[in-house]
Amino acid sequence: MTIDIADILASHEFGPREGEHRPIFIAIAGGSGSGKTTIARSVVDLVGRDEVIYIQQDAYYRDQAHLTLEDRAKINYDHPDSFELDLMGRHLEALRDGLAIERPVYNFESHTRTAETITLAPEPAVIVEGILVLSDPELRDRFDLRVYIDTDADLRLMRRLQRDILERGRTVDSVLTQYERTVRPMHLQFVEPSKRYADIIVPEGINAGAVGTVTSTIRHFLSVREPTS
Repeated sequence: MTIDIADILASHEFGPREGEHRPIFIAIAGGSGSGKTTIARSVVDLVGRDEVIYIQQDAYYRDQAHLTLEDRAKINYDHPDSFELDLMGRHLEALRDGLAIERPVYNFESHTRTAETITLAPEPAVIVEGILVLSDPELRDRFDLRVYIDTDADLRLMRRLQRDILERGRTVDSVLTQYERTVRPMHLQFVEPSKRYADIIVPEGINAGAVGTVTSTIRHFLSVREPTS
């Protein structure tokens, strides 16, 4: 997978220019279990944690503390309305302006936010990863580079089963029921169509070429940033 970084940069009106001191914003989208998290973390490790902020859209699920646990479990968490996109947008705008943010912390076992937040200070690059980061027009317009991870449904389901059972305390039946009722329909309605807005579509999930392209793009922007006085 070889992509000319100059072509990527020339195709964007929205983006840092030479001498402009704001972060570069990169979106990594794709279906649940597509490999988004692995690619995002690989880029962060290669570029350096002192240069990149990594934000998962999942942290911005709406706070459902006012509902019972039973009612929370019935919510369609794959629909755009389940996310507090306005808050995410304000946080990205704050980072653009050089301000720190208090990122929410979401508990997947209780289906609601915790009382804690995580302070994220501004860095030269911001990677935002999530299933719906390209589906909302106002949100996707904030990104300089948009990547979509295109992975077969059977592989995504297998990865989701492993993740939700091992990391989120779910049962096999609950994962499969949710997949049938909401995950698959919402993927077809919102996630899959959003790949039309991607600058790069990565086939078959985890892809070393995609990691290299995103890493090189970030490094290019870092190289043209003039030091602040």
